[in-house]
Amino acid sequence: MVGTRRPTRNAQELCRRLVKSLKGTHAVVVSGLAQGIDSYCHEAALEFGIPTIAVIAQGLDVAIPGERRELARRIVESGGCIMSEYENDFPAFKGNFPARNRIISGLCRSTVLVQSKLKGGALITADLCLQEKKPLLAVPGDFDSEAAAGPNFYLDQGKAKPVFVPESLYVVAGIPKVQNANREPTATSLSQIAATGCELSTEALTLFKRFNGFRKTFQELQDECNFKSSNILAILTELELSGLVQTRDNYLFYFNGTT
Repeated sequence: MVGTRRPTRNAQELCRRLVKSLKGTHAVVVSGLAQGIDSYCHEAALEFGIPTIAVIAQGLDVAIPGERRELARRIVESGGCIMSEYENDFPAFKGNFPARNRIISGLCRSTVLVQSKLKGGALITADLCLQEKKPLLAVPGDFDSEAAAGPNFYLDQGKAKPVFVPESLYVVAGIPKVQNANREPTATSLSQIAATGCELSTEALTLFKRFNGFRKTFQELQDECNFKSSNILAILTELELSGLVQTRDNYLFYFNGTT
């Protein structure tokens, strides 16, 4: 979910309603932790208990300014993730931001363009989504609103699917509600993953096939496989995004998919 750093006055409520519609699904909210739309979407995900991942354009040890530092802390404490391709002390250079957008798009099965001008980083992510032949969703806005110019452009070109009602986002995105949300997590199969065009890494397939049908703690995974801790974390993130592994507390991991 991406958008402008300078959204409209009602943008925070818009993001809140969009994200709330994902409650009760296996959706993960991915954005860039920028001020404006990105931060609103992360905050809404935290409010409604939806996993969220922030892809930042700097090293993980570089201080995040302002209120976004507290937001990053809350994301991690909730079991979410802060990701970066840069070395720990790498500064947030201007050119880093367009580059990191390819990671946001690459992690996601679809991209939601909430609000954007006709030029901006969010449109880079939207274009990458289209290049990857993934669904692009866009929220329509007033014809004379600068913040709606980007979504309206893609909708006018027939390149995006409209989300007219925020509460219908999960329907437009094709994300089913979980029928047994208060029981064991619902399984996703390898065949379902393959049908979406998603390709898992060799390491992720190896780990999943070994522990399929079991639930394991992180310590047990460390004890029973040869991967480094950092590699296991990356693999678990990949499997969770694919729906093959679920966790409610970041302690027990359910490998309950079917082949």
